[in-house]
Amino acid sequence: MTPSSPGWTTVARLDAERMVEALRGQGVRLSMEGPCPGGQVGAAYVRWEEDGRRGVLKWRPRNSVGEARTGPLAVVEALREVGYPAPATDLVTQVGDAVVTVQEILPGTGVDRLTPAHLDQLLRLNETQADRLTGRPHVPAAALHLRDDGPGFCLHEPLRRHSPRTAALERRISALADRYPPLLPGNDAVHYDFHPGNLLATGPDITGVIDWDGAARGDRRFDLVTLRFGLHAANASPSVTERLDTVLAALPDHVLTPAWAHMSLRLTDWTIRHPTPTGPTPWLTLADRYLP
Repeated sequence: MTPSSPGWTTVARLDAERMVEALRGQGVRLSMEGPCPGGQVGAAYVRWEEDGRRGVLKWRPRNSVGEARTGPLAVVEALREVGYPAPATDLVTQVGDAVVTVQEILPGTGVDRLTPAHLDQLLRLNETQADRLTGRPHVPAAALHLRDDGPGFCLHEPLRRHSPRTAALERRISALADRYPPLLPGNDAVHYDFHPGNLLATGPDITGVIDWDGAARGDRRFDLVTLRFGLHAANASPSVTERLDTVLAALPDHVLTPAWAHMSLRLTDWTIRHPTPTGPTPWLTLADRYLP
């Protein structure tokens, strides 16, 4: 199957206007302002009608309020307790099979280009994530999906069928499932999607880390691997990429290899099902760096 051919299931996107109407049926009065930039499943700016506060409307299909409260929301709560710049959640409710949240808008704007000063702050934030979930045993661990499919991401079959090169990558990844546990070990807070598109800054200062929908328990260093997969020539200087590569090269194999395999699978699969002009080639090239 070619990158432009139909057939693969893609991720559903938020219909914000319909969701606002559904919330009105629950007595939640919001007005739409418009879509948020970026994001894979969509988010929208909204305003609370009673006091004019602005917020970000998000959803997570096939999820329950209970799962959200013991999972991602618990992770954010643990980090906010120590001053981590993650958004507060003003509303969490069930709409059909989806959890809908409204979160505060943090200061700053998207990071167009990651600087050495930004990276310094991100490495410190990553250290802050260490052991934050030790006292929260009910927070689930992050899954690696080296052999099994994830819920709408990390699908193996698209790699098997797309091309000989992607099929070979899938075999390499699946072979690692016998060497590493299916879940990330550890009690650190893990963002799970820690890329530049989920960062906010004002000048040289990182002011926010957003989109914690997949947050879970595990090893905080997983997020540094995710960050590396999000860096390219347009959004980071060579010095930033080189420094992060040095940090990653020093990680132990039991941390680096399964995280690298997961991200190789996740982004190659996503690009096959949501085609881009370059196709999966960048991720295939990056995968070769640390995968056996």
